[in-house]
Amino acid sequence: MMQEKLHIPVSLERCIALLSPAIESSTNPVVVDATLGLGGHTKALLLKFPKLKIIGLDRDLKAIEIATSNLSEVIDRVVIVHAVYDELSVVLAKRGITKVDGILFDLGVSSMQLDQAERGFAYSQEAPLDMRMDQSSGLSALDILNTYSYAELVRVIRNYGEEKFATKIADNIVKAREAGKLRTTKDLADIVKASIPAPARRTGGNPAKRTFQALRIEVNQELDVLTRAIPQAISSIRIGGRLVVMAYQSLEDKIVKKAFTQVIASKSPIGLPFDLPNSAASYKLVINGSESATKEEIESNPRAQSMRLRALERVAA
Repeated sequence: MMQEKLHIPVSLERCIALLSPAIESSTNPVVVDATLGLGGHTKALLLKFPKLKIIGLDRDLKAIEIATSNLSEVIDRVVIVHAVYDELSVVLAKRGITKVDGILFDLGVSSMQLDQAERGFAYSQEAPLDMRMDQSSGLSALDILNTYSYAELVRVIRNYGEEKFATKIADNIVKAREAGKLRTTKDLADIVKASIPAPARRTGGNPAKRTFQALRIEVNQELDVLTRAIPQAISSIRIGGRLVVMAYQSLEDKIVKKAFTQVIASKSPIGLPFDLPNSAASYKLVINGSESATKEEIESNPRAQSMRLRALERVAA
C-alpha cells in the first residue's frame, strides 16, 4: 500500500527495545499504542511478539482506516479505538483492564496528515484551513482565525508557537479576515511572512512554521490533552511495565518531563540517607533524561530531527 511504504515510524527499533523487557516478562502481554497513526509501531511489535495484543487509539478516522488495512495480517491481535489519548483510562476500564505492560506515545502531527494537503496542516501547499486531527468534530483553524479576538490570537500564537512577532501577526490576521482575504493555508502563510521583519525571516526555516504549530495545538487542544493523558498512562502500567513517549516540540516535552520527574521522586524528607517506609518512588527513568534520534535516522527520516524520547518504568505499587 502506498501510504505504508511512505510511512517511516520514528525510532522504531529503539521503541521496540525499550518496551521489550516489559513485554517479555508478561504471560499475556498487552500494550497500548496511544497514537496508532498508520500502525507502523504496532505492526512491528506484533510481528516480533506473537503473544502480544495491542489496543490502538487514534482520533483521526482516516488514519484508522489506513491502519486497519496496514494491520490486516495481525488484525486479530489489535483492538482499534476511535478515541483521543486522554480517554485512555476510560478505554481500558470499558474492557475490564486495570493495568497494561506497556504504553507508547508518538506525539504531534503524523506524516499522513502532513502529506494530505487538504487537511490544512502544511504551510507549503494551498489548502483549506482545517488542521483538525479528528475531522468529525471541533473547530477548524479557519473557525478560530475568524472568531477569536485579537488578544486570544496573540495568546495562542505567542504561547503555543513561541512566536515573538505574535502581536503583529494577530493584528494582520484581524485585518485580513475583515477584508475577506483569509481563507486558505497560503493566505495565512503570506500574512505571517508579511508580519515578520526580513532579517528575522532569513533564519529558522519557513516563518509560518511557528504560527501553524500554534494553531494546530489550539485546534486539537494538544497540550491540555497531553497534560491529562500522561498521568493516566503512568498509573496504568503494571509493576515492571514501561511507558515510552516521543515528543517533537519543547512544549510537549516539558509536560512529559514534568510528569516523569514528579513520580520518580522519593517522598522521604530531603537529607535522609534512606527512604522511609512506603515513601520510595514507585517509578524510575529507563533513560537518564531524554534521547534524540540518531544521525542516520534523521538523514532517512527528517521528521525525526526534533524528536525527544523519554521512557519510564514502574518498580513498585
